[in-house]
Amino acid sequence: MPPGRDALWSQVMQTWEYATAPVLIHATKQILDNWGADGWELVQIVPGPNPESLVAYFKRPKGESAR
Repeated sequence: MPPGRDALWSQVMQTWEYATAPVLIHATKQILDNWGADGWELVQIVPGPNPESLVAYFKRPKGESAR
């Protein structure tokens, strides 16, 4: 008997883990490259608490770790 719709959906549905990180404006590329090398995808970046910083929001598939 084929699996039910709910069972099939749980097999194909991607789940994510999320992270936030401070990013200094003068080192943006290096910081983002480091997160990307660990499998994180940048979702959004917003102004931080002071003019020299930003806050980055990342996601990656749950269970994925550094390559």
